[in-house]
Amino acid sequence: MQSIRPTLLIVTSTFPRWHGDREPPFVFELSRRMTRNFTVHVLAPHALGTKDIEDMDGIRVFRFRYFWEDGEKLAYDGGILANLKQYPWRFFLVPFFLLGELAALIHLLKSGRYDIVHAHWLIPQGLVAVLALIFSGTRLPILCTSHGGDLFALKGKLVRNLKRFVLSRIDGLTVVSRAMREETLRLGSRNIMTDVIPMGVDLKKVFVPPPNTTVRRSGQLLFVGRLVEKKGLIYLIRAMPTILRVHPEVRLLIAGSGPEEKALMEETGRLNLRANVSFLGAIENSRLPELYQSSEIVVFPSITAADGDQEGFGLVQVEALGCRCGVVATDLPAIRDIILDGKTGLIVPQQDEAALAAKIIYLLDQADVRSELGRAGRVFVSERYDWDIIAERYREMIEKVMASKHPHVQISTIL
Repeated sequence: MQSIRPTLLIVTSTFPRWHGDREPPFVFELSRRMTRNFTVHVLAPHALGTKDIEDMDGIRVFRFRYFWEDGEKLAYDGGILANLKQYPWRFFLVPFFLLGELAALIHLLKSGRYDIVHAHWLIPQGLVAVLALIFSGTRLPILCTSHGGDLFALKGKLVRNLKRFVLSRIDGLTVVSRAMREETLRLGSRNIMTDVIPMGVDLKKVFVPPPNTTVRRSGQLLFVGRLVEKKGLIYLIRAMPTILRVHPEVRLLIAGSGPEEKALMEETGRLNLRANVSFLGAIENSRLPELYQSSEIVVFPSITAADGDQEGFGLVQVEALGCRCGVVATDLPAIRDIILDGKTGLIVPQQDEAALAAKIIYLLDQADVRSELGRAGRVFVSERYDWDIIAERYREMIEKVMASKHPHVQISTIL
C-alpha cells in the first residue's frame, strides 16, 4: 500500500530557466531526485523568456516576478552576488526581489498543501522563508542549505545579525563542506539539527572516465568555472609561460564566463599566450564530460577573494575526478574535503603561480602518477558524492526535520 507523499517546497535563486539552460543545475538535480519520495514544488525567480508556472521533470515550478520583465536581472547569469559586484546599480533591485519572493511564498504557503520548506542559501531564501511563515501564520519546518557565498561573502554587522536570526528560526541546516560547518558554529548554530551534505554529481552515467586512453589529448589543461576573483584563474594564466618553457605543446582550455573575462584575456595577450590559451565561454552542462575526458589535467587555482568569498564546495573537482583526470588545486578549506594531497590530487598554496607551474609540470612528466591519482580520485568521489548517495542523505535529513517539528506524526514516503 502506498502512503500519501509529503509535499516539499523548495525556494531557490538558482534554477534552470528552461531546458538546456547553462545555469548551474545542482538545485534542479537534487529537486528532480526528491520527486522519488516527495511531491516537489519549486519557487524561483522569473526572468526574461521564462514561464510563470511549468512542470520540469516531475517538478512543479513557480517563478515570482519582482520587476518589469526586461529588468529582472538580479538572479541568474552568475548569481546574485556576482551580479551585484559587476553591476552595483542592481542593488536597486534587491528590495523588489525580496518583496516579490516573500509575497509569492506567502501565497503558496496559504494554500495549505506543504509539509516542509527547503530554502537554498541563508540569505536571501532562508530569511524570506522565515518571514513568510511568520506573516502567513503557517507552522512548517524549515530546512536551510548554505552553499558558501551566503556565509563567506556576505559581511557586516547587519548581515551577520540577519544570518543569526535565520539560524535561530529554522529547524534544520545543511552545509556543503566541513569548513562551512565551523563558520555556522561561530554564528550560533549549535542547537540546530545540522549535517554536512554537499550537492552531488552523476558519477555513474555522466561524469565517467573516457572509453579509452586515446581520448585524452596530450598536454591539454582545463579550467572550469565562473571567471570571478575567487576562482584565481589569473594565477594559472601567469603560470603558463613557465609551463610552456618545459612543455611548449601545452594548451589551456578555459570553460566559463564572468566579469573578469576581459581582464583575463588582456593578461593572456600581454603574456603572448593567445596561441596556447583558449577562452571557450559558458559551456552547456551536457558538453562538460567530454571536456574533462579529453583533458590530462584539470586545474583549480581558487583563492580567498578580497571580500572574503571563497569556495563552499568544489563540485567541478568531483566532476573532474569522476572522469579520472589528474587534478591540481589550491589549499582552501572546502577543497580539502575532496582533494587529498598526493592521494586524489596535488595541492599548492594560494596565489603562487610558481608552485602551480611546478606541480602541473610534474604531472605532465609523470603519466603513471597522473593516472593513479585519477584512479584513486574516482574511487574516492564515487563512494561519497554520487547523486544517489547525496539524494538519500537529503531525503533522510528532510524526514528528520519533519519529524522533529511534528514528533507525534508518522512521516512516510514512497520508496
